[in-house]
Amino acid sequence: MRILLAVDGSPGSDAAVAEVCRRPWPAASEVRIVTVLSPLESLPLRNSSHIPLSYDEIFEQQGWDAAKRLKDAAETLQQRAPDLHVTPVLLEGRPKNAILDEAERWCADLIVVGSQGSGALKRFFLGSVSLAVALHAPCSVEIIRRSPDQPDPAA
Repeated sequence: MRILLAVDGSPGSDAAVAEVCRRPWPAASEVRIVTVLSPLESLPLRNSSHIPLSYDEIFEQQGWDAAKRLKDAAETLQQRAPDLHVTPVLLEGRPKNAILDEAERWCADLIVVGSQGSGALKRFFLGSVSLAVALHAPCSVEIIRRSPDQPDPAA
């Protein structure tokens, strides 16, 4: 089975990683963990005391953050689900398009994404990635919500 797991560092994304780790998958299953570099969505950068001066600095900072997300998710999967073959992949572009394109190119059997639970304003400008993936995917999609007992970092 080919499972495309999209991560973005949100609590919903962390829940999606945990869910993939928790499940019994068929032998020889593969997980392709993807995260997407999207400069539009990184303005302004979170958790940064340094204000980037250029597009290149924004993209570089986001690249480091994305690489760490991929590394952390891959390590979690390898520790908690050692029978899965895990490949991290860094994509560029609009997240919904990049995820859909990768699922089609890689012939994914399942896409697993977290529900970010973003507010109405962000959804209005950026759209819901999980909704777009569910509506247009070439395969089955599972949207994972963070558990209710997990604290919301935005609160």
